[in-house]
Amino acid sequence: MEIRIGIANTGRELNFETNEAAADVKKSVATALDAGATHITLADNKGNNYIVPTASLAYIELGTEESRRVGFVA
Repeated sequence: MEIRIGIANTGRELNFETNEAAADVKKSVATALDAGATHITLADNKGNNYIVPTASLAYIELGTEESRRVGFVA
């Protein structure tokens, strides 16, 4: 699943793919925001970890869990 995170006062966004289910990511983000946590930690497919401060979050876009098709589709 693809995750795109917009960070306030930054022209670029954080974009990566993860093996986690959309519901799990949504729940962990909502829990962190509700608890007043200072940061959220997410991991991508390659084992990299991303620590994002919650105060700087502009948006989080959760993509579909479908795999992308390669090639031409008629």
